[in-house]
Amino acid sequence: MTKDLTKGRPLGLILGFAIPVLLGMLFQQFYNLVDTMIVGKILGPDALAAVGSTGSLNFMVLGFCNGICTGFAIPMSQAFGARDENALKKYIGNCLWLCIMFAAVMAVATGLLCKPILRLMKTPADILEDAYRYIVIIFWGIPVTYLYNMLSGMIRAVGDSKTPVLFLALASILNIFLDVVLITVIPMGVAGAATATVIAQAVSGIGCLFYIKKKFPILRPAGTQWRADKRYALKLCAMGIPMGLQYSVTAIGSVILQSAVNSLGTLYVASVTTGSKLSLIFCCPFDALGATIATYGGQNVGAGKVSRIGEGVKVCMTLGSVYSLLAFTLFFLAGDRLALLFVDGENARIIANARMFLLCNSLFYIPLAAVNVYRFVIQGVGYSQVAILAGVFEMAARTAVGLLFVPRIGFTAACVANPAAWIAADLFLIPTYIYCMKRLGLRIASQNADCEENETPEERRILPGQGRLRPRRP
Repeated sequence: MTKDLTKGRPLGLILGFAIPVLLGMLFQQFYNLVDTMIVGKILGPDALAAVGSTGSLNFMVLGFCNGICTGFAIPMSQAFGARDENALKKYIGNCLWLCIMFAAVMAVATGLLCKPILRLMKTPADILEDAYRYIVIIFWGIPVTYLYNMLSGMIRAVGDSKTPVLFLALASILNIFLDVVLITVIPMGVAGAATATVIAQAVSGIGCLFYIKKKFPILRPAGTQWRADKRYALKLCAMGIPMGLQYSVTAIGSVILQSAVNSLGTLYVASVTTGSKLSLIFCCPFDALGATIATYGGQNVGAGKVSRIGEGVKVCMTLGSVYSLLAFTLFFLAGDRLALLFVDGENARIIANARMFLLCNSLFYIPLAAVNVYRFVIQGVGYSQVAILAGVFEMAARTAVGLLFVPRIGFTAACVANPAAWIAADLFLIPTYIYCMKRLGLRIASQNADCEENETPEERRILPGQGRLRPRRP
């Protein structure tokens, strides 16, 4: 059930790994897409704006959850690449305890603070209560978000990107059914959409848990491997927390930008919501390339094969660039028709604004591809603490646009905020990637030279969580 990404042609390996990851991400986005479509079509533009006004806050909190679980999986993939099964299982045991702790604290804290934060974000008064009812239920469901992302990250770390997709497919079907029931049959309003999302994600997480128990003995710790170990916990946190913070820091700029858009009124909130929901769907390939190169880089650095990492980056950037051109063409030709998924044809201004938002964003999808590929490969080879600075650059760009340009220029400025953030991040990430790879190559060459007298290169192993090699002492 596992897959070794350290052998074979990078193109075939990356496509074979990325396509299932992409399908999984599409199913995850399908949750939000169905929620938004049903809310917009059945409950109307105000309810659509209410759900959309929580988007940046949702991303800030759940992005931290997703990021930290992705980071936790990196030491696991490195241990798997180094063929160190004992370390892999100890990471899994410590990952469980850490996720329980983070999930409990975050669910309580965000549930208590979300309404004050919505007020600080200048959420329009006519949609404030609906926005709160939606997002507080999503936040109460943070434990199941951790459950799915933790388990799917473990499965992907050992090379299986297909299994999580099956459970997301099941959950997506369940989510559609529950949306219809909880919004139309049982009139719960926007709270019904949030409840359906939480239940569906819980099902996908539980499905992954039972599958691991049955099919993945390599992912099942035993005995002392379940014990909390300070050394392993710190290595997990050294990878996971920076990745989580990276998402959250990036989202701070989005929250500030959302606040600026909120001040423009409900019409523009609905326009950005429509454009953003479509954009999230079409950006899934970039996220899939990022998740793929992180696992690919982790396994190859664990095996000491640094040259393969650069080959993988070139493949990912080529795939991302080709897709970017196709996406822009689609939005240019049919962006207005895609917007009709969320609003009725009578909302002509929302449709026109959404198309403009999509065109402005997709014109800069190649820089977005670079953000995902370079950031995740830097993290995958062990430099998570450095990669977090890319989030700072994104935050600064979105904050500048939100505070300085949206109040003066209006909706047009909001359309270029994301491209500005992506370009700012690339200005940091590309030279940082070059520096990190040179440093990693020199380090591995030095370590290999040290161990030549006593052991073969195949006997090298990863120092847990560090993304660097050390010789095994006789």
